[in-house]
Amino acid sequence: MIEIDVILLIGGVALGALVGWAVARFRAQAELARQALSDQNATMELRMALARATAENTASIEKLNAQKREFDELRRQSELMFKNLANEILEEKSRRFTEQNKTNMAEILTPLNERIREFERTVSDTHLSEVRERASLVEQIRNLHQLNQQMSIEANNLTNALRGQSKTQGNWGEFLLESVLEKSGLVKGREYVAQMSLPDAEGRRFQPDVIVNLPESKHLVIDSKVSLNAYERYCSADTADARAEALKEHLLSIRKHMRELSEKNYHALYGLQSLDFVIMFVPVEPAFIEAVNGDATLFADAYERNIIIVAPSLLLATMRVIASIWRQERHTTYASEIARQAGDLYDKFVGLAEDLAQIGRQIDLTKNSHTEAMKKLTEGNGNIVRRIERLKSLGAKANKSIPPSLLDNADELPPQPENGAESKSETGASEEPHRP
Repeated sequence: MIEIDVILLIGGVALGALVGWAVARFRAQAELARQALSDQNATMELRMALARATAENTASIEKLNAQKREFDELRRQSELMFKNLANEILEEKSRRFTEQNKTNMAEILTPLNERIREFERTVSDTHLSEVRERASLVEQIRNLHQLNQQMSIEANNLTNALRGQSKTQGNWGEFLLESVLEKSGLVKGREYVAQMSLPDAEGRRFQPDVIVNLPESKHLVIDSKVSLNAYERYCSADTADARAEALKEHLLSIRKHMRELSEKNYHALYGLQSLDFVIMFVPVEPAFIEAVNGDATLFADAYERNIIIVAPSLLLATMRVIASIWRQERHTTYASEIARQAGDLYDKFVGLAEDLAQIGRQIDLTKNSHTEAMKKLTEGNGNIVRRIERLKSLGAKANKSIPPSLLDNADELPPQPENGAESKSETGASEEPHRP
């Protein structure tokens, strides 16, 4: 019995041990299974988190790319819009600048053309006038001979009528002298003056019959107070001896007056820049001729005393030369003035051309800077003009609007995804890992 009990005890112990081992193993396997299930749940949670992160990352990348494309499009449209606007402004400025240049050039060139045409007319008129004067010179000399003969006859008659009246002879000589000056083309008060009283260095006053003005502020003195009493007796003499005696007295009278005229020193008068010689006018041509024929040294002696003896014909020719010199002097003065004004106008034109060239260079620089600024503003995705306009469409309050022309020239922005679509997409991406 004891053996059976022992056997049973041993068998119970063994069975208990076996049962214990089985229970322990079952528990261990259950713990392993629970741990495996826990690990599996953790893995599923990690996979779901990874899926959500992946979906969010994908959505963020797509949104970032969309924003980048929108910005590039906005920039391109802004640059295009500002470029077109700059071109329009530049074309308008260029058109106005061209019109202004045409107006300025017309204002400058029109007076210049008028001055040039006036100068051409002046030169042409001067040339034609000189040609006509030269052509009429022969005719004038022919008429001068006839005039001298007529003047000689009238002078002889007047001499016969003025016997012994020295004062009347002097007045008549002065009248004849002024007549010759006027016929030569000189103007009284401009090219010559009569009976001007001038002092000398000692305070004595002298009154030359005529002072002829010359260019460069020079003067020419003419005296006409030659006595013709002896010549009148010469013309009235009936015998050769009386004529010879009267001619001798006539020569002595001329030499006396020549000596007195030399002693007056007209060239030393105050305020007078006289030439080195004085003209002694003999108003009667035959009296001059008889004196020259009667004394061959008369001219040489007069020249030594700085005196030139002339008759009406020689004086008229001399005064015509002086009148021609004055005309040429005036033409030269006009031509010099026209040339001076034309030079001033040319200098102003050159200055304006330089200023216009400088303005053109500055406009080119401004155009380039403006073009670059417009590119930054209107061209590319996400250009500033469209993005700013989108702010208004999103609810930004503003009192003013961007000009339609600026909007039309700006590049369009790429379409933006709806908010609901984005939420739905994100929700679908989040719920995607739970479906298995």
